Amino acid sequence: MAEIDLVNRDPNNINDHLKVTFEDILAEPEGIHSMDCVWSNSYKCFNCWKNLCYMIATLCCGICIAAEWGCEFAEIAFVHIWYITPCFKICELNCGCLQKLYGMCVHCCLDPCCEGCGNLFNAFKKG
Repeated sequence: MAEIDLVNRDPNNINDHLKVTFEDILAEPEGIHSMDCVWSNSYKCFNCWKNLCYMIATLCCGICIAAEWGCEFAEIAFVHIWYITPCFKICELNCGCLQKLYGMCVHCCLDPCCEGCGNLFNAFKKG
């Protein structure tokens, strides 16, 4: 098993859309500003509560949800390994048999016609 990276926890950037900062949510345009202490404390509160609520939610639910997702992907792997892939193999084998049968029917029906046309055009060529 690969070593877990505790620093870069989204190496494939699948959750880039969740990189939300204070500046993405709250902004005071020029000409309308709150007091500096309100703005700086709002910044601190936003980040504190965002991080605290996320920590509490992951502490309470993260392990159970990760276990459920592990079970879900295990079920998908199980179904693919023990059901879907063998069904594809059965289909491949049966289609191979049907392909041979179809080929024999086409040769049986079309070969005489094609040979007759070939002989007919061959006769025009000689004449």
